[in-house]
Amino acid sequence: MISREPTIARLGVAKSLLLTPFGLDETHLSRALAAIKAHQVDEADLYFQYTRSEGWSLEEGIVKTGSFSIDQGVGVRAVSGEKTAFAYSDDISEASLMDAANTVRTISAAALGRKARVASKKIASSRSLYGGQDPIISLDSAAKVALLEKVEKLARAKDPRVAQVMAGLAAEHDVVLLARADGTLAADVRPLVRLSVTVIAEQKGRREVGSAGGGGRFGFAYFDDALIEKYVDEAVSAALTNLEARPAPAGEMTVVLGPGWPGILLHEAIGHGLEGDFNRKGSSAFSGRIGQRVAAKGVTVLDDGTLADRRGSLNVDDEGNASACNVLIEDGILKGYIQDAMNARLMGVAPTGNGRRESYAHVPLPRMTNTYMLGGDKAPEEIVASIKKGLYATNFGGGQVDITSGKFVFSASQAYWVENGKIQYPVKGATLVGSGPECLKRVSMIGNDMKLDSGVGTCGKEGQSVPVGVGQPTLRIDGLTVGGTA
Repeated sequence: MISREPTIARLGVAKSLLLTPFGLDETHLSRALAAIKAHQVDEADLYFQYTRSEGWSLEEGIVKTGSFSIDQGVGVRAVSGEKTAFAYSDDISEASLMDAANTVRTISAAALGRKARVASKKIASSRSLYGGQDPIISLDSAAKVALLEKVEKLARAKDPRVAQVMAGLAAEHDVVLLARADGTLAADVRPLVRLSVTVIAEQKGRREVGSAGGGGRFGFAYFDDALIEKYVDEAVSAALTNLEARPAPAGEMTVVLGPGWPGILLHEAIGHGLEGDFNRKGSSAFSGRIGQRVAAKGVTVLDDGTLADRRGSLNVDDEGNASACNVLIEDGILKGYIQDAMNARLMGVAPTGNGRRESYAHVPLPRMTNTYMLGGDKAPEEIVASIKKGLYATNFGGGQVDITSGKFVFSASQAYWVENGKIQYPVKGATLVGSGPECLKRVSMIGNDMKLDSGVGTCGKEGQSVPVGVGQPTLRIDGLTVGGTA
């Protein structure tokens, strides 16, 4: 839901951290924007940010590293047509703000005789998807260390083959304030936490790795005993399973993807190709294909920044637009792209709440939030049982995609060989190779078990990293190429 009162409360928090301590108020923001608008520009904004972050890591039974940092600054942007001028400073002051404003306005020739008009103030609509608590103070340092030590103790107690345990805790308290040339003021207070567990198991000189973890936009209380044990079980189980893995076969075959995190393949192979900048420039395999069939019937893909407490969710994006639930593909038909403000304007459509930036030192780009495929009507057991000979992949590591061709390469970190509907044995070294658009057309069965990932995703684009979510049900894909080691 979109709520005005929390929006005003977040503005109060942002002003108290980003304006008042530096002798700034809304008058100074209007003055800087007016200086930019004295020249002809299509868009202009000021993006203030304050970030406190903390990290702890345990290895070999010892908390070896702990870090704490505070970063703050302001980014100033002007956009004229397709051109962007951008300046930023970690010094928040009236002088720095005006220097940056005078720098970026040179993107366009001065409009002779044009008087800058100060737009009337308006508060941006935004959602209320997560609390504004500072997660760093939700647990004291001693308790954080004890949590990591608990992970170590639990993992080693699971099996004598567990040779090494690594665990990490991370938290971030992010406060942003945005002022746009059209008079819009927006703010957000974004908590983010994550717990990660990595286990190395050893047997007869062979060592294998398993990992698990999760997080989201809340405090450390989320990681109760039951959830910690679940993460440890998953990491240990993955490592022990991989100890028994055989070399993966290669060739064209039926592949079934498990629910949840395997949606990272959807994110990379499909999601990036649906971002507005690639499609405006005609460099995506999906360019100019709205209204056309790009996937099998039953395939519906959403990018949804409105899910409560999710890692990829936003109350308001980094351009002051409320997050949204955007239908990208519906029943196999391409419906739309992910848009920031500039690409939306140039393509003649509305922004979709996907303008995102890593920090005040970066320009916004059209980026995914939580990208997932809706479930179908098949039981996952039925889908696995339908495999005559093929691969059942339940977890993935790294991957890459070529946006122009849509071709992707992904490595499965946990997979099984299946014959006549029965799981035979785990395999390692399996690599999935294919084309995103073609892969979607080969989806033949969709499970009724749609699941989101546990809250671990980070997406990189043009040197910027942002937190994201992925998800999908169990999927059967026919005729996918598998590169193996057998």
